[in-house]
Amino acid sequence: MSAPFNYKHLYYFWVVAKEGGISRAAGKLDMAVQTVSAQVRELERSLGCELLKPAGRGLVLTDAGLAAMKQADLIFQLGEDLPLKVRDAVSSPSVRLWVGISDGLSKLVAHHLLKPVMTEPNLRLLCLEGQFNDLLGDLAIHKLDIVISDQPAVPNPNIKLYSHALGSSSIAWYGAPALLQQITAEFPACLAKLPVLLPTVHTASRDRMDMWFEQRGIRPRIVGEFEDSALLKTFGASGMGVFPAAEWGHENLISQYGVQRLGACEGVSEHFFAIGTEKKVQHPLVQLLLESA
Repeated sequence: MSAPFNYKHLYYFWVVAKEGGISRAAGKLDMAVQTVSAQVRELERSLGCELLKPAGRGLVLTDAGLAAMKQADLIFQLGEDLPLKVRDAVSSPSVRLWVGISDGLSKLVAHHLLKPVMTEPNLRLLCLEGQFNDLLGDLAIHKLDIVISDQPAVPNPNIKLYSHALGSSSIAWYGAPALLQQITAEFPACLAKLPVLLPTVHTASRDRMDMWFEQRGIRPRIVGEFEDSALLKTFGASGMGVFPAAEWGHENLISQYGVQRLGACEGVSEHFFAIGTEKKVQHPLVQLLLESA
């Protein structure tokens, strides 16, 4: 660097980039436009490259600016988490576990997988649901301790993530009793006549189910596709269509949703993974999850 690096300058640049312009950033920071502009120029001078360039009436990030913004996001996200971590450190003793749960994963399965840690007397559990890639992003900046999903993390040269197998479950077909009473053919041929609900293609098991249908010469009448597994079961329980589900949650599925098992989706299993940022897991509760698996 040609000049000492200043985190205050980085913060002003970060706000400018997030707000989309120096004027809006100055308003947010309650500072003069000239002052904010000067701070950003000082950062560019210290880094030796241009971070912002004019585009129409606003500013956009250069390639160097995009790289700087990515690092600034990490730095200031950690800063925003600092007060919470300090409060946790001085509050009553607790073992914190922040878990991201992929929206395609059955909530009954997620509960089953997390059961081993539920007996921890000082447990403080935070569960966040979201799309798989969004959760991996939160994991990378340490907003989460672990992500539980039905698929492993794809190798990424920019982020070192490690997928630890938690087990697998066979898949079966379920439906509302009133709908199943309409069946006039043997299983699985009856699936060609019944309305079918499926998870969307973003789930790992969807391809395997599509292949299962193809191998048996069944052309399903798909009436609904759902990203969220709980929605899939809710609509299935209402009688909209039969649906696949992991048999790990069989008893709870029957009692909570009032559905009946139609038959096995033979040869199709759902696999579960705990994804973390460490090859050798250090978090004691994550270690417990893996040992219990």
